[in-house]
Amino acid sequence: MLAFILNTTLMLALGTLVFLFVRAIPRVEDENSEKHRRTVFEKWLVSELPERADIFLSNLFAKWIRKFKIFVMKVDNMLGSHLKKIHPRSGKNDIKAGGFADITEEESSE
Repeated sequence: MLAFILNTTLMLALGTLVFLFVRAIPRVEDENSEKHRRTVFEKWLVSELPERADIFLSNLFAKWIRKFKIFVMKVDNMLGSHLKKIHPRSGKNDIKAGGFADITEEESSE
């Protein structure tokens, strides 16, 4: 356990030294070096276009999800009404409310 604590302390001390060293280095550019020209892709990345595209796609996706939800609800209503029509206890069909047992009793009594 002591070795773990000593190793952790040593790493924290080294990390602090590296951090202070990096902060102390002056940021001076070479005078002879040419300025880096941005490519079209780099210009596109730093522009507002990706953010606008993200907002547009998010709105489009939200609209699509809402329309899909409405479609699913319509299908659910359609299936529910169809099930009510074919349900034997609904009173609209001439089929008795009983099941298979009632049918076999009728055949055996005849």
